[in-house]
Amino acid sequence: MINQADLPDIIPVFPLPGALMLPRARLPLHIFEPRYLAMIEDCLKTRHRLIGMIQPRETPQSERRGSGSGATEKRLQAIGCAGRITGFSETEDGRYMITLSGASRFRVKEEVQGFTPYRRCLVDWGPFARDLGPTEDDPGFRRQEFMTLLGRYFSHMNLSTDWESLKEAEAELLINSLSMLCPFSPEDKQALLEAPTLDTRRETLVTLIEFALRGGADEEIMQ
Repeated sequence: MINQADLPDIIPVFPLPGALMLPRARLPLHIFEPRYLAMIEDCLKTRHRLIGMIQPRETPQSERRGSGSGATEKRLQAIGCAGRITGFSETEDGRYMITLSGASRFRVKEEVQGFTPYRRCLVDWGPFARDLGPTEDDPGFRRQEFMTLLGRYFSHMNLSTDWESLKEAEAELLINSLSMLCPFSPEDKQALLEAPTLDTRRETLVTLIEFALRGGADEEIMQ
């Protein structure tokens, strides 16, 4: 387990739309782009082996500079989550299959310019110290009601899952796994990431599921 004192000030970041990393959850990734292959190789040489998963955000047209190959890279969201490489394999053609284990969320202070082909950021871990603590509990979680709602959602979206595993999963694992795996928009994934506690993440998740079941209608949703 990583301690607060072990967290580096500067980390490599992987801007990947729709990919959500959460503390104590696991995220498998298939790495094939050359700059990110270099990022993985450099990361494996460090003691912490941390990579920051973060959402890029759309830049307003008025702020965009340049065009074509000279255009600037997309801006990043203010908050991301770092994962530690805990699984690694290489394919015969040089691609990497890795597993990240969620460590802690972070707030971006500034992007660091340098000579690496990938992006790096100076980050602040302070607001998310509880991410390094024990598994979170959700006293208000009503599993049976939630599973009924989830069944309707999976049927509506034509999704399949191992229902027995979901029924037995602890609240944090269940809520965080669904937050990562359900096909929500990048903006919705960001809202789930930024939820300060497990119960607020569960409330956000329920809202998004009910919104999808209503067909995305702009109606008031009761939680």
